[in-house]
Amino acid sequence: MSDIPANALLDIHTHALAGMRNIPRHFARWASVAADEDYPDADLSEEVFRAYLVNGDEALRALWSRHLTAWDFAEGPQWALAIPARTDARRTAVYDRLRFGNDLRKALDDAVPVAKIAGPTVITREFIPWYTPDRGSARSFYWASYEQKLRAKGWSDAAIASLDEASRAVVERLTDPEQPRARQAKGLVVGYVQSGKTANFTGVTAKAIDAGYRLVIVLGGTLNLLRAQTQRRLDMELIGQENILRGADITDLDSLVGVDYVGDDDADWDEFVQHGARPSVLGAFDIERLTTRDNDYKSLAQGIRALEFEKREPARPLHDPANLHHAAARVLVVKKNKSVLTKLVKDLKQIHGLLGELPALIIDDESDQASVNTLDPKKWEQGNTERTAINGLLSQLLKLLPRAQYVGYTATPFANVFIDPGDDEDIFPSDFLISLPRPSGYMGAQDFHDLDSAIPRDERTYANSQEQAHIRDIQESTGDRLQEAMDAFVLSGALKLYRADHGVDDGPFRHHTMLAHQSVRKDDHAELALCINSMWHQAGYSSAAGHERLAALWASDFAPVSEVRASDLPVPASYGELRPYVNAARQRIGSGGNPVIVVNGDSDRYFDQLNLDFDRTPHVWKILVGGTKLSRGFTVEGLTITYYRRTTRQADTLMQMGRWFGFRPGYRDLVRLYIGREEPFGRNRYADLYEAYEAICRDEETFREQLAQYAVVVDGQPQITPMQVPPLVAQHLPWIRPSARNKMFNAELVEIRSPGRPIEPASYPGSSAALKRNTERWRPLLDSLSAVPTTFSNPPDASSSLTRTFEALTGTVAHSDLVSVLSKIEWERPGHFDPHLTYLSQLDGALATVDDWLLISPRLAASTRVEARVIGSLPLSLVRRSRQAGKTSFGRIASVEHRTAAQRLIDAARSSAEDRPGESIGSRTGVALLYPVVEGDSHSDVQAVVRNGSADPAKIVMAFTLIPPASAVSADRRLVRFRAKNSRFASEATIPASSS
Repeated sequence: MSDIPANALLDIHTHALAGMRNIPRHFARWASVAADEDYPDADLSEEVFRAYLVNGDEALRALWSRHLTAWDFAEGPQWALAIPARTDARRTAVYDRLRFGNDLRKALDDAVPVAKIAGPTVITREFIPWYTPDRGSARSFYWASYEQKLRAKGWSDAAIASLDEASRAVVERLTDPEQPRARQAKGLVVGYVQSGKTANFTGVTAKAIDAGYRLVIVLGGTLNLLRAQTQRRLDMELIGQENILRGADITDLDSLVGVDYVGDDDADWDEFVQHGARPSVLGAFDIERLTTRDNDYKSLAQGIRALEFEKREPARPLHDPANLHHAAARVLVVKKNKSVLTKLVKDLKQIHGLLGELPALIIDDESDQASVNTLDPKKWEQGNTERTAINGLLSQLLKLLPRAQYVGYTATPFANVFIDPGDDEDIFPSDFLISLPRPSGYMGAQDFHDLDSAIPRDERTYANSQEQAHIRDIQESTGDRLQEAMDAFVLSGALKLYRADHGVDDGPFRHHTMLAHQSVRKDDHAELALCINSMWHQAGYSSAAGHERLAALWASDFAPVSEVRASDLPVPASYGELRPYVNAARQRIGSGGNPVIVVNGDSDRYFDQLNLDFDRTPHVWKILVGGTKLSRGFTVEGLTITYYRRTTRQADTLMQMGRWFGFRPGYRDLVRLYIGREEPFGRNRYADLYEAYEAICRDEETFREQLAQYAVVVDGQPQITPMQVPPLVAQHLPWIRPSARNKMFNAELVEIRSPGRPIEPASYPGSSAALKRNTERWRPLLDSLSAVPTTFSNPPDASSSLTRTFEALTGTVAHSDLVSVLSKIEWERPGHFDPHLTYLSQLDGALATVDDWLLISPRLAASTRVEARVIGSLPLSLVRRSRQAGKTSFGRIASVEHRTAAQRLIDAARSSAEDRPGESIGSRTGVALLYPVVEGDSHSDVQAVVRNGSADPAKIVMAFTLIPPASAVSADRRLVRFRAKNSRFASEATIPASSS
């Protein structure tokens, strides 16, 4: 190790990197300049630098982690224009500019690996870039403070860089607040349920006010409890102590009267951001709060003067830089409440000339709740747009503030996407739609469902199956399992206390909750709460019988799951070791004599009485019973056990009920979902709620995947704009209806190109006659199948350590013959396949050339195989599939193994002949998986369609999955194409329904 002290080397590196600003430069030169005055004899060799890294100098590693991660994430920098962010190639470009040698590069890669995580997906109109890196760094007081706060909370450099990138993507699409011409931008940010959307809009707010926005209105839920949560979060992490105190002396109790947090001994006051002095004294600007934690907007507390901005240059408008950057910002966090917003609109109307000069930002949390206009346009008066209360007040706010920007946040975007884009006074996200990446550590659909798992159901274990680890079915055969769920709640609480006592950070264990959601009716809530309370007092958690029951659940469930899911966390060797913590958990849950809190009121007063403020209550260890109020916007902290049996027909409602999604640090392995698999639903119908969740999660992921696919800019132009998203969604989610029923979207999706990607239509007809005609149309191609089966194999991968094989009948068909058949197929929804057929029809040389297709008809395992001739064909293996609940379309057609094998053939065709697997195809050959599908729920349903070795063609769905060759793409790489339904309205988003 060199003689240079670690603190000296850190000081030199800190100043050298600061001097580079946002661009990696020749490091040795900058380090030499930084050392010249104070450390002229310092050894600045790469060997010394590497030695400190290898020997674990954490301060030096943290410094380089921040800078390398920032360069890894930088979007389109001039110094690496063509190199994608968050890749090894980008990191190499950084090292090249720093002029680092190979040994040092390896040491830095080991110390700071490239965070290869997804960035945000952005669908956008063209915009004028104004929020450049230089401008962002020149004024960054509140963003820098927020970033520092996130580091103090334990956020990683990659997580902060990801937030930086996503919040920048929003801010740069707002209008430049210094711009002379007033312009409103409207956008939508789509996150995941309980995934940290508040962190994103806090980052957006910080950057926006740094850039010059001087009025921020946050719409924070429909209850004061939710509004106060948001207010407190902004106060703690952004606004800070000095702006809250507004000059009050913290040692003078009289001056603190009426000051929230410090005035009422908030236990977390020391955790609030501290700027060091009033920001205006530090050369920045203050933030004045027009609402507080306990007080929603009532009126301007200091009268209209509260929105009077002092101008340094009175003759110039407020948005002029000479005035803008010296003025204080105003922040309001308000409920989506008619009386509250009416007061705000009324007060703003009294301010005249200033509003036209005021750059404002409206952030709408849960923007698909209350904000969307749900009135039926057919009932409007002629020529008038009638609006619901909150939507109308939002519209008025936007009219009063011509420089206001609107950004909605939601996890369920479809209601916002289907707002009438032709209504300029509404909140359709006409400028941008941003889909946030799934954050690290988040438990979402992929953590509760075995999506696309290739592992056979009978081979799934706690280790390789999310369903096995976390899902506990409620069926007629299992009973209601409510006692077991309650036992799991006690047991998981004991395990949290055990872990906290054995060195695990107990911060995430501050609250421990169970959610019971069985109905929307308040009477049902009262009945369930009474039942749980009675069961609790009869459970005998301090008796021998109670401990015996818990010990059995520990041995059969929690111990084996934690062994394979949390091997890095402390686990008791036996239930006996856990038993003392069971008693402690029982006492916490039962404190006050009642383990249950019913959450279903409609008033703020009701929620004030609950003592359910997770921010202000030291420990909430309770079972929460409720309905809608426990869903949207309400974060149930510490949620570990969920008991869910409520049915609904609305997909977005169902998704918002998924409170079990979220961050579960230190206890992911303890999370359990008890969910109904046979719940009564209408007359003589039953719903599998777990399958319903999986279906809507797939729909949402399909939507996100499509946005990502079409977000790629081609020749400097976006392939798709926000105006074109509605018809894209409508094609795949037929259960969503546009809100403007007297209009239709003028953008029509006419072509989807899928080079090297699966095409799997699912909306097959239900009519027996149509099914028979479709089956007959496939008949000529079936003659191409060989009687000798071909064996396909998939090598070991992430899903399985084994090689998997299956047999299939195969044959080759000409491209023109396949297209001829596809062009005649009937669909349940006319035009369903047209965008794909338009693409396939051009693969005769017009767009690209496909010579032929490998037709594959897979054979099921012998134990479950039912074979039959289809209109005189060779015996084919029949397949059972079911249509999705409430839809005309099937779920998945091709099995995972079959699609994997087909995709391997397509991918291998891109490589040289010697690198291809045994069964290979040419680069101009596609793959078609063909399935004779029987719609049914059991094996007997399949057998029932076969008579004398032949299948009834009227009961067969000839379903298929196509994968065109990767070469089947045009030179411009465009993947989607739209056209105006009515050229007379070519520039319009919507047209009258009668015009078509």
